[in-house]
Amino acid sequence: FINLVGIRSRHLLLLFAVPSIHSIMSEEETKPAEVTEAAAAPEEESTATFEPVVKLEEVETQSGEEDEEVVYSQRSKLFVYGETMLDKGTGKKTWIERGIGNMRVLKHKEHKKLRLLMRQEKTMKVICNHVIDPRIKLEPHVQSDRAWIWVAFDFSDGGELVETIFCIKFGDSEIANKYKETFEDCQSKMKDMLAAETAETTDAEADAAADETAEKLAELTTKE
Repeated sequence: FINLVGIRSRHLLLLFAVPSIHSIMSEEETKPAEVTEAAAAPEEESTATFEPVVKLEEVETQSGEEDEEVVYSQRSKLFVYGETMLDKGTGKKTWIERGIGNMRVLKHKEHKKLRLLMRQEKTMKVICNHVIDPRIKLEPHVQSDRAWIWVAFDFSDGGELVETIFCIKFGDSEIANKYKETFEDCQSKMKDMLAAETAETTDAEADAAADETAEKLAELTTKE
């Protein structure tokens, strides 16, 4: 009898010790309004401003093409024939991809000279830069009808002229033929300009020689 009473008393204590669901809900409902509103209020955004320690001024960069106009532009892939870094000094040469970009023909606004210029996509590094010499001859690639090979004195590095073997590859043969047509037309114009300059130089030299002769004759005096 004593054990039963003890068991029942322990159960009664547990029932009184554990809070009921209704009591928990009632406690939530009785929380202060200020706490609820504070939790629901959105966080304020910071409006603070920070001035940079060093101010960098905007600098205008020049590409060297400001006095030229584009007369031809076509996306293509350019190769050069030479030694790779691993084969440097061995004499072993192969076709090396120099980059992809727009091969352009630029015409100077003042003296009308024409040149080829190609920059690598994204980096804008110059990978082809030379005057359109009338003596250059475009040769077809034996394994492709959309590629041309030629030799020119390149100035891509900006240092000294380097005799370079180029190969340019286009999307299809029609575009490649259009490039050849444009290139040869530019060569014809350059040939006429160079011939005119040579004639002007010859005339100027002849005039200078005549003036020099006249001055010498004027300096002569007759002896009695």
